[in-house]
Amino acid sequence: MEAINNFVSTINGFVWGPVMLILLFGTHVYLTLRTKVIQRHIFKAIRLSITPDDEAEGDVSGFGALATALAATIGTGNIVGVATAVSIGGPGAIFWCWLTGLFGIATKYGEALLAIKYRVKDSTGAMIGGPMYALERGLGQKWLGVLFAVFAGFACFGIGNMTQANSISTMVRDNFGLPIWATGLIITVGTAVVILGGVKSIARVCEKLVPLMAGLYILGCVVIIVLNASYIVPAFKLIVGSAFTGSAAGGGFVGATVMLAIRYGIARGLFTNESGLGSAPIADAAAMTRNPVRQALIAMSGVFWDTIIVCALTGLVLVSSILKNPEGMAGLNGGALTSAAFNGIPVIGPIVLTVGLITFAWSTILGWSYYGERAWVYLLGTKSIMPFRVAWVIVVFIGSVTALDLVWNIADTLNAMMAFPNLVALLGLSGVIVSETKKYLWDDNMEGWSTDEIPTVNR
Repeated sequence: MEAINNFVSTINGFVWGPVMLILLFGTHVYLTLRTKVIQRHIFKAIRLSITPDDEAEGDVSGFGALATALAATIGTGNIVGVATAVSIGGPGAIFWCWLTGLFGIATKYGEALLAIKYRVKDSTGAMIGGPMYALERGLGQKWLGVLFAVFAGFACFGIGNMTQANSISTMVRDNFGLPIWATGLIITVGTAVVILGGVKSIARVCEKLVPLMAGLYILGCVVIIVLNASYIVPAFKLIVGSAFTGSAAGGGFVGATVMLAIRYGIARGLFTNESGLGSAPIADAAAMTRNPVRQALIAMSGVFWDTIIVCALTGLVLVSSILKNPEGMAGLNGGALTSAAFNGIPVIGPIVLTVGLITFAWSTILGWSYYGERAWVYLLGTKSIMPFRVAWVIVVFIGSVTALDLVWNIADTLNAMMAFPNLVALLGLSGVIVSETKKYLWDDNMEGWSTDEIPTVNR
């Protein structure tokens, strides 16, 4: 088992290596240029996200689709992942993480646009879409769509299920003393109640859970920033400065080169917002929207909240806390570093962090259940829905009581493999992204209705 794990880790290091980072970040920059810096419309996107489009075709509201995608996206990576980036890449990694999110907005926009443009109805009348349909219907490369669905269909059980369930049960045991099996039973039942109702049920829960969990965490970050007020400006200067000069060891920081800052900043940024992986557009395809551009704008606002806001706040909290208490924070890594920072809020700080991590992880289980389900519907048809949901619920309990490094490594590798066919769709159909953007946004026709017929497939 150890030999297999080492082999998978080697593959994982390759697929998440420089080639993948360059491909993803390069796609971010390319689509930013082709869409004439779509990021400048971010406030329009935020406004649209809370403006219902109830008369349009779709299964859930635009905000419901956004909340489902954010539920799967905002997770431990925003908290523990950013702390890991700071620990290894120094404070400059925060700048590169933030910059990756800024450019990643364009990629998320393109993914969602293609998901709506090429979505179909399944045999039950439900809207389905994502990279597999863009590859099949847009590029005529069904084999790539099948590859994406296979990677997503298996990756979801690891990165979206077992690892999340295990982190919840472990945190509850360590902080509240509840046995792992008891926590596993609770989250298994809770997950079953939600996902057995399908995407509408998942969206309803996520619409309430996402604002609550994100708001609680952001409030905690703001309190720490106020407590660390005199260190915020120095922290900001250090983040920007060390992004280009590296950081020297000392003062609670490990030494880090510019290349380490860039590598871990970009890697964590890509991991936290999932721009380019092709997962989030599966949820966007179910949205009620009058045209592809409207939901694409809503979808791209998710990266703004996930990386530009949550990750940036986490970074400021961590760096300012290290500057304030260098001896107490020295040598800490990952979750331990974030926990030490939240200890700055007397009594309730650790509780806020623990509740935030638990809700982030559970929401990821809900969001990824839908991604996995749609992947299997593409491969096997609607007859696979109920068996998948039952399997998903069972795996939640297994993950709660079993920690498997091998599962994490395999899922992480498959996650990277999802990105390759998705990037083919984004780059190969970039002309479609531009033409749809011109049709509805640049020509100021956002109230127009798409005339594209949505076909029904026998799946």
